[in-house]
Amino acid sequence: MIVELNINNFAIIDNVKINFEKGFNVLTGETGAGKSIIIEGIGMILGQRANRNLVRSGKEKAIIEGVFYLENPVEINKILEEYGIDIDPNNYLIITREIYSNGRTISRVNGRVVTLTALNDITANLVDIHGQHEHQSLLDPRTHIKLVDSFGNEELKSLLDTVNKKYKMLLEEKNRLKELSQNVDNIEREIDLLQYQLNDIDSADILNIDENEIMSEYNKLNNIKDIAFSLGQVVDMLNSDDYNSYSIINSIGKCRLNLSNVARYDETLKEYNNILESVEYELKDLYFSIKKYLENLELDEERLIILEEKIDLLNSLKRKYGNTIEDIIEYRNSIEMKLKNILNNENAIEETNKKIKKLEEELMNDCCRLTDIRKKISNKLEINITKELEELNMKNVVFKINFDRHDYFTAEGLDKIEFLISTNKGEELKPLSKIVSGGEMARIMLAFKKILSQYDNIPTLIFDEIDTGISGRTAQIVGEKIKSISKNHQVICISHLPQIAALADVHFLISKEVIDDKTFVAVKKLDYNERIDELSRLLGGVNLTNTTKLHAKEMLDMSKSLN
Repeated sequence: MIVELNINNFAIIDNVKINFEKGFNVLTGETGAGKSIIIEGIGMILGQRANRNLVRSGKEKAIIEGVFYLENPVEINKILEEYGIDIDPNNYLIITREIYSNGRTISRVNGRVVTLTALNDITANLVDIHGQHEHQSLLDPRTHIKLVDSFGNEELKSLLDTVNKKYKMLLEEKNRLKELSQNVDNIEREIDLLQYQLNDIDSADILNIDENEIMSEYNKLNNIKDIAFSLGQVVDMLNSDDYNSYSIINSIGKCRLNLSNVARYDETLKEYNNILESVEYELKDLYFSIKKYLENLELDEERLIILEEKIDLLNSLKRKYGNTIEDIIEYRNSIEMKLKNILNNENAIEETNKKIKKLEEELMNDCCRLTDIRKKISNKLEINITKELEELNMKNVVFKINFDRHDYFTAEGLDKIEFLISTNKGEELKPLSKIVSGGEMARIMLAFKKILSQYDNIPTLIFDEIDTGISGRTAQIVGEKIKSISKNHQVICISHLPQIAALADVHFLISKEVIDDKTFVAVKKLDYNERIDELSRLLGGVNLTNTTKLHAKEMLDMSKSLN
């Protein structure tokens, strides 16, 4: 659950800290006070896409930090280990999101920088945010199949995964069949091109070419004059035949002679002479080696031309087929395989058709199993949703889940699922979009959330103005339903209704004020008397009378009976 939320420089929020508690947390305040911005801030730390316009005007960055306590940390800890993130021994999880005015964002989990993908993996089962837009999602039949599947067990999830994988394989095979079945003229042209490229590469015999060796030899032959000139100078300097010229070896010999004359006076001088003698022998060996290398050095014009041709050929192949010899060989092998496939086109088409038929048969069996499982879920769901809706003051409601079938496979199988409803006795079942009001839509979604909360392991549910379109007794019933959910989940709810706010375990008032032409948002945890004042405002508006205060106190005291 969320135990602490810190928001800095986010939208109109300057600096806010909220310590949420177990059970039912409610946020109230005037319209535009910043309640939904707080929920949006929670969405940011859960991995929602950020926009630089969310940074408070005039500030460099916004920082949102959430501290979570993990009552069942096993699954999340596994994910943390996979991403190399430190695990807190006290089961706390700290998530920080920094949003910069230049559009850059940084996400951290327990101090470790993570990608947005990793953040979403970690937070996937931490919080479920239900906003007003989700009411509208119920109007789209395409979302209905996902809602039914959300009530499935591991068998359904595994089967869905299998269907999805086989569906992708089927698409790949069908695309391959389409490529293989292209017109004959295109096939002939492609065969000619592939054969030309294959011959072009094979004629170069690149498997027997050592590019480094060729370049080394080419550099030697191409620069042989420079080599000869430099080596000639080295030979002359080491041991010149000219008596008047400087010679390193002769000079060392003279040095040895001088040392020999005085070596009898000091053993150290004798050692020096021995070192010089060793150097002289090594230099003589070097001299004869270089002289021999120089004598054997000759320019082979024909060989140089051959090397230049090989280098030009390699460069030509690189321009056409890859940056390295390895790339060229890889490309060559790929076009050889492609050519074989095309030349065996009829066999390939036959084999592909067999694969398609086998996949379709397997998919059909899997989809039938999927339909059976979904129908069992739907039967239970119809009963449970109807019961929940009746408890939510929709007394004569009939809720049905209609099954139809696509005439083609999809990643979700063959089923077309649509929710049908009759809200009044004697009315025929119709799609939700044809009949349901805003208040009814909110209650249907709440019914789904109530049932789903019994199956999933998400510890925190957030309801952003789920009370839209309801009032009176219905509001009281909705509040009691949210209260019952909070027995096993942490609930954070934005509400404008006193019937719902009175049932909360913890009440936060969100307000804003303008100071020096700047807007500031404040969050205050209300005590008993302050809650009475806020409930009075929700009941009676601006003017708080003794009657509204007494009513508010009565509502608050009566709510304790549900604890």
